[in-house]
Amino acid sequence: MDLALITARQVLILFLMILAGFVCGRTGAIKPEGKKTLSKLLLYLVLPAMILDSYLIQFDAATFENLLLAFGLSAALMLGGGVVAVLATLKSKSPDRTMVRFACIFSNAGYMGIPLIRALYGETGVLFASAFLTVFNILVWTIGYVMISGQMEPKAVLRSIVTCPSIIAVAAGLIIYLGRVPVPGVLVETVGLVGDMNTPISMIITGLTMADRDLRALLKNRDLPLVMGLRLVVIPLVCLAVLRLLGVRGIVADIVLLLEACPTAAITTVFAVRFSKSEDLAAGSVVFTTLASMIWLPVYALLVSAV
Repeated sequence: MDLALITARQVLILFLMILAGFVCGRTGAIKPEGKKTLSKLLLYLVLPAMILDSYLIQFDAATFENLLLAFGLSAALMLGGGVVAVLATLKSKSPDRTMVRFACIFSNAGYMGIPLIRALYGETGVLFASAFLTVFNILVWTIGYVMISGQMEPKAVLRSIVTCPSIIAVAAGLIIYLGRVPVPGVLVETVGLVGDMNTPISMIITGLTMADRDLRALLKNRDLPLVMGLRLVVIPLVCLAVLRLLGVRGIVADIVLLLEACPTAAITTVFAVRFSKSEDLAAGSVVFTTLASMIWLPVYALLVSAV
């Protein structure tokens, strides 16, 4: 119950930051080009700094074993979620079936998940969450890319993976962590301060994204209820049930479950625009699963602590 209450409080804080971004967007205080600048700042500097900061700790064998477990569980849950999404849409005749599957498979672990995990579990939580984010980026630029584009471009996919700032930060962090490389205190403090900007910037960008759209028009998409049901209810509950049946418990399992229970990934709209898919469905999935997650994330925090 304590975890659920803490989660509810943190989600409320995140919502208020989203609201601030929404107001800034609707009033014109932050222009569309400002959103792009913030997004680049987050992607290329702030998020990598926060991930790197989580690795600037003393090496511990037990922590490393849990980190490996986080990688394994992240891959298992994301692939499992993909299986659920495919099976649930096998009989769908919607022309946007592929976009529905993409929106259901990939959660917003970067923008929504990591700020929440950091608030709940601190830097150790971010360390394990970085494993999820690494697996996410690999899968989204391989399986996800092929799903939406309908083609496989090995060189382009490989380039996207090896140049992903978050993956580079994980690689650098692992080298420092496993090699026990000493890092000057002033550098550690600088990286930490830059990483501290992740939560407010992420939430403001989410609010700006909502401000860009006609919310009533987005609600009219017929596939939106299916996406919301699968992304927020079916996939997280199936993952929770499977882990509990297998007897997998603990902080790592709880963190991965909460990240898997996050709303639709923001990159869904990016892929929709890039490959001329349903932009309304993509935007609606991101916006309304994010709003609904304000209720569902505390529910899952209660479930992982009680079940």
